[in-house]
Amino acid sequence: MLSSESLLSQEREPEKRVTFYNTYGYLVNDVWTISLKVWVHEKPDFARRFVARAARKELQQRAHIDELNEKQVSEFEYRVDGFIADSESRETVRFLFDADPESIVYRLRDADGDTSTDRNGLIQGTINVTRDKALELLDRQNSADGWLSFRAISDDHIGSGRVQLIPPNGVSVISDVDDTIKITEIPAGEAAVLNNTFFSDFRATPCMAGYYSTMSPDTVFHYVSGGPWQMYQPLREFLFSDDGGFPEGSFHMKDVRTNPFESESYANIWELLASGSQQVTFDQKVRQISTLLDQFPDREFVLIGDSGEMDPEVFAEILAAHDEQIQRVYIRDVVNAAETDAERLRRMSVILPKADESGACVIIDGTGTGR
Repeated sequence: MLSSESLLSQEREPEKRVTFYNTYGYLVNDVWTISLKVWVHEKPDFARRFVARAARKELQQRAHIDELNEKQVSEFEYRVDGFIADSESRETVRFLFDADPESIVYRLRDADGDTSTDRNGLIQGTINVTRDKALELLDRQNSADGWLSFRAISDDHIGSGRVQLIPPNGVSVISDVDDTIKITEIPAGEAAVLNNTFFSDFRATPCMAGYYSTMSPDTVFHYVSGGPWQMYQPLREFLFSDDGGFPEGSFHMKDVRTNPFESESYANIWELLASGSQQVTFDQKVRQISTLLDQFPDREFVLIGDSGEMDPEVFAEILAAHDEQIQRVYIRDVVNAAETDAERLRRMSVILPKADESGACVIIDGTGTGR
């Protein structure tokens, strides 16, 4: 039987969840600028769950799955949460860094100076932390790799986040996700993509986690994906788990707001991930990668993607504009572009889709550099 204290604790548990997306900070004149994207939401109610079940049947048919087992149903319900959660507008989130002896409270402001979430429950902006304060926090949290944790403390909010303070010099990896480090099978078509996105266990691509682990311990990682932000939580949990095995990094995904009461919102995941939004994804990735390069002008960058979408074209655009900052470019060649369309991969090294007998990546060295 629960004590009165336990019951009171349950009654006081905040209803509104705050998702702080994995992020980073950069140093300018002894001040760390930290970019933050925050989403405030509540768990889906019965009506939203009911619509999601209808969408599940349609997605099941489009994925060519005759009958779902319990595990597939459970996977779908978890992965669809980001699409059907009840976004909370006009919410101001207060948060503080763990182990801060001063307990300094931060409020995020967007570009217009507003501190509250928009109609989609989102707010995006920056906060500033002095170099001395950051050093104190890193010491208090026993962080040896620049990562700091923080948590929401505002009334009726619960959630925590992570930020990596990245020094001005060093090596950064900008990595695509789908078919670069996670098997999505976009070239195989809609059924495969829907199955891998909603119903099947996430699977890491061969050898890539091992390859990332061979990089210098002070290498930092940014994951730039054409997938929608609604997939962030299951994706993050997989990539940084033992099953995924990839190093922690910041996330940069596509802004797509869907209507939770329209089944087409879920069916259209194919268009979100594949050919229906190639130009949108191209523009998104060029913009997000360019921002990172501009914020870290003295760092060297390694770009890693795959040939199944427009990563070679995105990276060629980046090379043309930021030639001196690009150390190497790698393309996991899932459509054999090295033989069928070699010009796409000019100045890029090729990673074969299958590992060698030892489980290591097979890399065919190109010039791979902007120098």
